[in-house]
Amino acid sequence: MPQHPPTPPTPPIDPVVAAALEASGVTSTFTAAMIPAARKESADAHDLILAGTAHHGLRHEEFVVETFADGLIPVSVFTPPGDVRPRPVIFYVHGGGMVSGDRFSGMEFLAPWSVEHDAVIVAADYRLAPEFPDPYPVEDTYAALCWTYDNANELGVDPARIAIVGVSAGGGIAAGVTLLARDRGRPPILAQMLLCPMLDDRDQTLSATQIDGVGFWDRESNRTGWAALLGERRGTDDVSIYAAPARANDLSALPQTFIDVGSAEVFRDEAVAYASALWAAGGSADLHVWAGGVHAYEMFAPDAAISRGTVSVRNEWLRSVLA
Repeated sequence: MPQHPPTPPTPPIDPVVAAALEASGVTSTFTAAMIPAARKESADAHDLILAGTAHHGLRHEEFVVETFADGLIPVSVFTPPGDVRPRPVIFYVHGGGMVSGDRFSGMEFLAPWSVEHDAVIVAADYRLAPEFPDPYPVEDTYAALCWTYDNANELGVDPARIAIVGVSAGGGIAAGVTLLARDRGRPPILAQMLLCPMLDDRDQTLSATQIDGVGFWDRESNRTGWAALLGERRGTDDVSIYAAPARANDLSALPQTFIDVGSAEVFRDEAVAYASALWAAGGSADLHVWAGGVHAYEMFAPDAAISRGTVSVRNEWLRSVLA
């Protein structure tokens, strides 16, 4: 009988986070069959999210941007009260496993930053897999970033102070766009903030093995997202560094970077490896691994001590780079 290696133990989950996750009723594994419901949930939340941004006094404007392969994508611009010009930009890339979500997803957590840092938030849709596989998501996002830079004067923003912020799949796309901007020579990016980023399609890390059927967005969920984006190319040598930035061998000449991740989530090891590669290339990376955190723990349990600490550290780092 062949001997199979023992399954590594799962790191402990913060008890407050674990209780909140159980109460949410969210399952650990996301499958392709769940994509339509996830997209509907995002669309149904628009009115509530926009009401929240209005509560913070943000002015919301919508634009349409030309993008890859003659496409058009909507872009939302949220501007805080007052007449200060030029303001810094928080360029936001939403999560959703490459298959769901839109530019409003997670905006309720981002809106306070606009007021606190007196920054304009630019959030763009990108076309979703599997209908629009790689390179659509990263090229759409890059086009929206270039549009922001090219229209800085009209938007009242400082083109030298653009920080790109990506969450989960959006963190991977943000990292890919930052590599694209470096390699194409524009636009300049002041900083990148990669929150629990989805960086590696190869499914070979220890954390991928550990987080299987536990927490939120486990190993099988990750395979679902990458398969939608890459199809049969997933895990092969035929994958671009812009689609899966963990594959990049050269991380030199990149902007200052913030990376955070939970200790009990599938993205842990690829996030740590990416920070290490940035340091090896002589770059600046501020890495935080939050003990007991599952994927998106700060959204499931916003009042937990780990979540409050996470939000505070993110906020202070962003303040330091946008000042």
